[in-house]
Amino acid sequence: MSYVKEIYDNLQKKHPYETEFLEAAKRILDSLSPIVEANEDLYRKNALLERFVEPERIISFRVPWTDDNGVNHVNLGYRVQFNSAIGPYKGGLRFHPSVNQSILKFLGLEQILKNSLTGLPIGGGKGGSDFDPHGRSDAEVMRFCQSFMTELYKYIGKDVDVPAGDIGVGGREVAYLYGQYKRITNLYEGVLTGKGLSFGGSLARPEATGYGLVYITAEMVKAAGKDLAGKRVCVSGSGNVAQYAIQKLQQLGAKPVTCSDSNGYVYDPDGIKLDVLMDIKQVRRGRVKEYADQVPGAQYVDGKRPWGVACDIALPCATQNEINGADAKALLDNGCWCVAEGANMPSDSDAIDAYLAAKILFMPAKAANAGGVAVSALEMSQNSQRLSWTFDEVDGKLHDIMKNIYKNVADAAKRYGHEGNFVVGANIAGFEKVANAMIAQGLV
Repeated sequence: MSYVKEIYDNLQKKHPYETEFLEAAKRILDSLSPIVEANEDLYRKNALLERFVEPERIISFRVPWTDDNGVNHVNLGYRVQFNSAIGPYKGGLRFHPSVNQSILKFLGLEQILKNSLTGLPIGGGKGGSDFDPHGRSDAEVMRFCQSFMTELYKYIGKDVDVPAGDIGVGGREVAYLYGQYKRITNLYEGVLTGKGLSFGGSLARPEATGYGLVYITAEMVKAAGKDLAGKRVCVSGSGNVAQYAIQKLQQLGAKPVTCSDSNGYVYDPDGIKLDVLMDIKQVRRGRVKEYADQVPGAQYVDGKRPWGVACDIALPCATQNEINGADAKALLDNGCWCVAEGANMPSDSDAIDAYLAAKILFMPAKAANAGGVAVSALEMSQNSQRLSWTFDEVDGKLHDIMKNIYKNVADAAKRYGHEGNFVVGANIAGFEKVANAMIAQGLV
């Protein structure tokens, strides 16, 4: 039996109910087979895979809080500190009813490789709660965040674990969490990223994931002998990632023609008008349907995602598993030859298999959307130095990081006999650095 299969079989026995984690672990382990087979004796001797797939630590706790009507509630809080071989744990906090240990372990495992790909000294972690901030008042969110941090603060620190935001945790929540951490510890340090600019945040952080996605897409397209300029692009989502991906696409001469939310999508054959979209989403907090009401020629399609629209490039920027096998087939049938993931794992296994079988350009999320965590790490650097870099400085560093990620991913795929397979390349390029560090540091 192969070493990879042994590890996965043992995971199934130990964690049979953690379906999301097992799915992610299987795909990652399978893609690591080339590097594992080349180093099997060394990895077995050091119990490397056994350690790699298990978190160093999982903290779980109850979070009691009181709503505006005086009713008491108790939610569950988690922090999965997965791997610190190359730096302090780094990864977002997610506040959403779907949060459980399996999902956070899957996200944390992905985060190890994503963080390694940035080339910056950050390990992998993830956390959050099954609390839903939607529809809650600012006061309720503040009380929840303060209760959450009253337990979490014991396990984090600028050189230990540096959380950030994720789904349900934006600037408001990060600020409340940071305020409570400072209140309890009396420390003014870079223990959270995604902070406001007035208390240690970084310029270009809101833009980072969307810009980084387009930068790596441009590198991938250029290496294939093509140009981003003039290409039709289907973008899903309408939050920060989608908005700033659309902005950067337009700056580089491409034509993004769609955006979406959970209700449906908008198709604008003349190209999305970013000022209109930002006004709807950032100012009025509205739905994308309003775009079609304002822009002549734009069409709103209710209850569907934009993957049936003809395009050259697709950038899914909305949510997990938003592209299934049938959606992938529709994209391919309509001429799509490039997919890069702005959201976390937006393509399911069937969709990824379809991309790989068709041999289109496909950059998985851990590489394509690493711009966000890269700029979070740059925020950590600025905090440590008590400096604030300009927007252009941060953007320039982000551009260089994304170019290097593409190069390292492509090189790793080629070295291990899978040229052009960026799924294998991304996992191996991220894993190699972590594996070497784990072996060097001994059996810990």
